[in-house]
Amino acid sequence: MTELEKLDAGLEYDFMDKDVNARKLHAIEGCAKLNAIDVLNNEARVEAIKELFGKVGENPTVCPGFNCDNGSNIFAGDNFLTNYNVTILDIAPVYIGDNVMIGPHTLITTVGHPLSPMGRRNHLGIANPVTIGNDVWLGGNVTILPGVKIGNNVVVAAGAVVTKDIPDNCVVGGVPAKKIKDIENDVE
Repeated sequence: MTELEKLDAGLEYDFMDKDVNARKLHAIEGCAKLNAIDVLNNEARVEAIKELFGKVGENPTVCPGFNCDNGSNIFAGDNFLTNYNVTILDIAPVYIGDNVMIGPHTLITTVGHPLSPMGRRNHLGIANPVTIGNDVWLGGNVTILPGVKIGNNVVVAAGAVVTKDIPDNCVVGGVPAKKIKDIENDVE
């Protein structure tokens, strides 16, 4: 198997491989283009988002300082909003529902590395998709780790580190994030 085939199959892969790295270079160029567009030029920004992402719905807003690892692995719904300095390491797919707001300095990552020092020296990575439901608000400085699924109508408190799946209709916070309380879904 090639390193890209390993990556796409969810196996350990060499993140320094030239074909794997080519995806990052594409994302670096796309992010630079997006971040260089004046924030008041909404039409051009939306077009750049559509070129960079795998799919995006109506009314996307991505504030400056946005970075990603691939771009084409980001699938966002309608009314998607990221505040300043958001990073999505989309080595594996990141699925984002409708009406999702992401606070500043948030990190969503699909990639991890071995605990073994030899594995890290060999540039091994492993990627697992992240899924975020509808009507989710991620506060500032939130970190979402690989493989996490966040339900619908969830609020993740600022500074939380989400290490495991979150059910629908709740507020979570802390390091690691834990359920704080249930909340009503008043749109269903």
